[in-house]
Amino acid sequence: MAATGTAAAADVDEALAEFQGQLNLMFAKARTLWKESAARVHPELQPSGYKLLTFVARSEGTNAHQLAECFEMDKSVVSRQVRMLEDLGLLESRPDEHDGRLRVLTATAEASAALAAVRADHAERMRAAMIELEPGEIEVASKVFRVLAEA
Repeated sequence: MAATGTAAAADVDEALAEFQGQLNLMFAKARTLWKESAARVHPELQPSGYKLLTFVARSEGTNAHQLAECFEMDKSVVSRQVRMLEDLGLLESRPDEHDGRLRVLTATAEASAALAAVRADHAERMRAAMIELEPGEIEVASKVFRVLAEA
């Protein structure tokens, strides 16, 4: 019985090693995709700025403090990124109506249009890559990523 348990544990370890390897490849692909996507939005946009911009565009208004918390970044780094995004014409800021010390950040119309085009391309690539999967398989993959995100 112990041998069966040991074999099962080895099978799990092997499966986890394969999963981790595939996850590493996916992360490398994501970094490449962020770099390409950033360049599509603006030639001078860096991947880190792209990630912040996409978050701002989806939130329909946030502030630098929320960005720093969400991305676990130092506020000074976020401030520099926000300034760069504003200089590139991709981000606008206005005083918060409820707290004048804060600035509400929103994506410009130009940034929103560029991000929408990038998102549409990403969605098409995802659909093409996963077309062979059944909906249940996609749901299982989603569950795996949710579990990992909450770990």
